[in-house]
Amino acid sequence: MTINEARRICRDYYRLAVPTDDDEFIFTEALGFLIGETKDPSYMMELGGHYYDRRKFDLALKYYELAAEYGLTEAMTCLGYIWYYGRTGEKNYEKAFYYYDKAARKGDVVASYKVADMYRNGYFVEKDLDKYKSIIEKLYPLVKNAGNVFEPLPEVFTRLAKIRSEEGRTDEALALYDEARPFLARRIRFNPFFGNLTIMKWMISDIYRLRGFDPEKTELYDLYYVFEKPAKVKFFFEGEVHEAESSAEEGGIAVRFDDAWYRDVDDFFAKAKLDGELLTMRYEELSGFEVL
Repeated sequence: MTINEARRICRDYYRLAVPTDDDEFIFTEALGFLIGETKDPSYMMELGGHYYDRRKFDLALKYYELAAEYGLTEAMTCLGYIWYYGRTGEKNYEKAFYYYDKAARKGDVVASYKVADMYRNGYFVEKDLDKYKSIIEKLYPLVKNAGNVFEPLPEVFTRLAKIRSEEGRTDEALALYDEARPFLARRIRFNPFFGNLTIMKWMISDIYRLRGFDPEKTELYDLYYVFEKPAKVKFFFEGEVHEAESSAEEGGIAVRFDDAWYRDVDDFFAKAKLDGELLTMRYEELSGFEVL
C-alpha cells in the first residue's frame, strides 16, 4: 500500500452509503498505515473519531491520546469527553477538566462550553453558576453566524436558551431553539452520531415544555415528543405513505416503522431506514406528517 492508495481508500469509504464490515476493515487499515507513515495527528484524530462513533471507546482513547501528544486541540477536547462521560467504564472529572481546560485555553469552543458545564454541575471544580452563564454568553457571538453544520451552534444555543428560560425570557429561549433545531437536523443528515440525536431529543423536550405542541406542524423530530406515549403517525416519502407507531411494551415504549420494530424511540431514530438509507438522512424528503 502507498500513501496515495491509502488516501484513496479513505475517500472511497466516505462515499459508501452502507459500508460493510470488510469496507470498514480496509478503511481502518488504510488509516493505520497513514498514521504510521506520516505521523500526521489528523489521521490519528480521524481514526479515533471512527472508533468513537462505533462506541469502541478503548480504541478511540488510544488514538485521541496519540493525537493529543502531537498537540492537536480537538483531540484534547475528545479526551475530555471520554473521561467526563466515562466512555471506557470510568468517569474521571479531574482528567476531563484537565483536557477541556487545556483545549479551551487554545480557543476551542466545544471545550469551553464543557468547562462551563463542569462549573454548572460542580464536577471537580466548585459549583459556580455565574461562571457557567458568563462562559456561555461569551461563546454566543462566536457561533451565532455559523454556516458549517459541524460548528457547535446547537450546543451553545441550547445552553443559552435554558439560561433565558430560567430568566423568564421564554420568547428569546424559543427563538434560540427554533434556530438551533433545523441547524442540528441538517448536521444529523450528514452525521447521525448518537450524541447529535441526544441533543435533538433534549431540545424537543425543552421546546414543548415552553410551547404547546401543534399536531398540524409535526415533522420528523417531533416524534421524540409524540412517541413518549402510544401514538400513530403517517407521512409521505416520494408519494408513498409510511406509518410509524409507538406502543406500550414491558414497561417502556416500542416503536414500529412500516414492518420493522424498534425497542424504543432512540433505537428508531438510530436505525430506521427508507430505501436503504437512514430516515434521518431522508429528513428533508419527508412530508405530510399526520398524528392519527
